[in-house]
Amino acid sequence: MDPGSADKAAAELLAAYASGNPIQPLTTTYPDLSVEDAYAIQRAQIEVFLERGARIKGHKVGLTSAAMQRQLGVDQPDYGHLLDTMFHLDGAPIDTGRFIQPRIEPEIAFVLRRPLAGPGVTAADAVAAVDFVLPALEIIDSRIADWRITLADTIADNASSGGVVLGNRPVRLDAVDLVLAGCLLHRNGALIDTGAGGAVLGSPLNALVWLANVLGEQGVTLEAGHVVLPGSITAAIPVAPGDVVTATLAGIGTVTARFAAEEAR
Repeated sequence: MDPGSADKAAAELLAAYASGNPIQPLTTTYPDLSVEDAYAIQRAQIEVFLERGARIKGHKVGLTSAAMQRQLGVDQPDYGHLLDTMFHLDGAPIDTGRFIQPRIEPEIAFVLRRPLAGPGVTAADAVAAVDFVLPALEIIDSRIADWRITLADTIADNASSGGVVLGNRPVRLDAVDLVLAGCLLHRNGALIDTGAGGAVLGSPLNALVWLANVLGEQGVTLEAGHVVLPGSITAAIPVAPGDVVTATLAGIGTVTARFAAEEAR
């Protein structure tokens, strides 16, 4: 993909954020789009957001569970950036109009006590770097029409990032079994799905190690205080104005995303 096309693709995605109108799959418009091109397009958008005053507050790993890979038709993880503008308070109303076609998924969020820099990061290194975990709900969104995405499409679109809701009770890593921690996902009081932490690459910790090493190869360090979302425990579910979604994670706690009703916005 030539630099001019990459710049144009980034501009198209930025325009989708501004207008709320999704675009056609980039892999349709640019058939030679590679994974490397897609990450370059992602970084170009992040640079624009930073120039506008946003701050990087962490990273997300996506497509780590078999359920999400089946749902979106991909076969490997990806990553995106979490900006301060993406974070919402537990239980506080969220303006659904900020998103184009939102879905939501439960995760176990890591908060780092100290920097974590790859390559060469081991599970032991990752454990030593984690301060605590929190229950989390990630709002994923796509600037690609009808979620018709390939791996390269979602990478270019900042790994389909939208928003994050974190619980507010920190739990020490040694107080929870990340693999066996069960999850109940409710929408409007009805149980929608269940899962366990082991659905995320065998353990959410493996996703943290993967991210640190992949970013390290690019000279990027995971910083102290940053949030890392390791991937969804269940398949993502769609949300609409008025919906209330709650994830209950055994040994970790509960987190709620409350989407404002249309008339309240």
